[in-house]
Amino acid sequence: MQPPDLDVVKRAIGAEIARTVYRYTERDVALYALGIGAPADPLDQNELKFVYELSSIGFQVFPTFPVVFAYEFNRCVPAGEIAGIKFNPMMTVSGEQHLRLLKPLKTAGTVTSTVTVSDIFDKGSGLLMMTDVDSFDENGEQLATARASLFMRGLGGFGGERGPSSRWQAPAGPPDIVHEEETRPNQALLYRLAGDDNPLHADPLLVAKGGYDRPILHGLCTMGFAARAILKRCADNDPSRFDSIGVRFSQPVFPGDTLVTEIWRRGHDDIAFQTKVKERNVVVLSHGLIRLRD
Repeated sequence: MQPPDLDVVKRAIGAEIARTVYRYTERDVALYALGIGAPADPLDQNELKFVYELSSIGFQVFPTFPVVFAYEFNRCVPAGEIAGIKFNPMMTVSGEQHLRLLKPLKTAGTVTSTVTVSDIFDKGSGLLMMTDVDSFDENGEQLATARASLFMRGLGGFGGERGPSSRWQAPAGPPDIVHEEETRPNQALLYRLAGDDNPLHADPLLVAKGGYDRPILHGLCTMGFAARAILKRCADNDPSRFDSIGVRFSQPVFPGDTLVTEIWRRGHDDIAFQTKVKERNVVVLSHGLIRLRD
């Protein structure tokens, strides 16, 4: 597939590409939490509360749940076109994700979100598309704000700006906490039920077109595993402590991989982290930062 014309790219920047309404129930809340690996211990009430609506300590929403609010937008990826830019879905992966939670989440509700192309960069080997998602509750109050990027391999060289770049270095010294957890061989099939049904995460025949020998795990699922580790180890699994998260997806994860999240405390409220795959000793999440509330 050929890189897009520069004029097409310029018209795409700033375009509102989706306005979605997401109605969710307790079942959706539980399904999302199961998709990101909760509960690691089904006998632990402090973990069970994210998947069991009759929890004895109160059913709660895992705080990264807003990443699914604009799930209908995810269907633009399998369609292979966003704001006039055409691409191969099997050559498209998540680049970064940032999320800030502005209000406590109810266990059921209706959320309206707008999705806008905020910028597009020419990275040479591919096109990097930045999207902003603003989500609002039934009363028009903003619940969450998110920024994500999609990296479309093979579409670089269209003459656009390269954009900012940054090198990630883990904080000096050994991590304060190391958390290890296995993903399930069917983890991607479970997570996709939350709304991201790109065949890249499910179809062994189609993923070969993207250069993979098997389906890969959703980057947002891997992020969810890391967020669970940090909320458990640094905030007593209290979702009200969660403020924001930012992460870069550095390498693919395959269902069944063991995730090792290395955690550095940078003060009372700031947590730096990276996540590796144990079996290959590669960093799969970098630039990790979670901010907690008091």
